[in-house]
Amino acid sequence: MSTLPPDEPQAHGVRINALPGHASIALDGASLPANTVTGYVLEHSVADALPMLVLHTRQPDHVAFEGLARVAVGVTKTPGELIAAFLAEVDPVLLDQAALNRADYGGGEGATARAMLATLREWVLGGKADT
Repeated sequence: MSTLPPDEPQAHGVRINALPGHASIALDGASLPANTVTGYVLEHSVADALPMLVLHTRQPDHVAFEGLARVAVGVTKTPGELIAAFLAEVDPVLLDQAALNRADYGGGEGATARAMLATLREWVLGGKADT
């Protein structure tokens, strides 16, 4: 038996029965021990072939898993960090042009700032700004 990780992620049969405050999860037909899973995230984009299931587990007094696994560590960013990262990628020339060319640009005090903020709101939500 090889100890090298597989070239591609391996798919497993998953069954989740969930109610508020409780979930029972089975992988490949084997139920996970009660109270081992504290939460889960099931994510699937249409472009991907298979969904991804991330299990959040509790390790009480013994090891609940031993073996090879693909591991991804996610670091939660604060809203301020997310906004700063988004703004760092904004091209100021494009923002200026898009804001000044908006159909709703009204002129007057603060008009340019209002137009830029409206443009940024559209961009952050993935919308197409008026150009």
